[in-house]
Amino acid sequence: MKSDTLWKIESGVVRSLTWDAEGRTVTLGFWGKGDVVGHPLSRMNPYQVECLTTVQISEFAPENSYLQHALLVHAWKSEELLKIIHQPSISDRLFHLLLWLSEQFGKPVISGTLLELRLTHQDLADTIGSTRVSVTRLLGQMQREGKIERWQRNLILCVEASAQ
Repeated sequence: MKSDTLWKIESGVVRSLTWDAEGRTVTLGFWGKGDVVGHPLSRMNPYQVECLTTVQISEFAPENSYLQHALLVHAWKSEELLKIIHQPSISDRLFHLLLWLSEQFGKPVISGTLLELRLTHQDLADTIGSTRVSVTRLLGQMQREGKIERWQRNLILCVEASAQ
């Protein structure tokens, strides 16, 4: 990414991230249609944006009148993610992250909300400050409890789960 360019997401979902000195990934946010991303919105170095679905973007001029609204949405989503990762238990963090992602980027299906994002168990673990093994175990537990279903390589948050 150019260090001085902002990008407006026209369709699709991306994740912004950085990594620490040991090479551990730190997720900064998840962004979708209408959101603005780019290095000028972050003080992180390195800073990277990764496509989680097929994405269409357009270069976004900083003098655009939409910028003020886009910056507010950026701040709100960052706060929501911060609140999620400060849940007291790993189980609550993972469930609330999946719930938030499904509200932001999910597609309604008969049994709930389909989450078609290319996120590995490690990506989810990195986001909530856990391990891949714990996330895998918790996803299995959520599936047994009927909170989620697996469909191909994606997850469905079941209707009953979103009521919690």
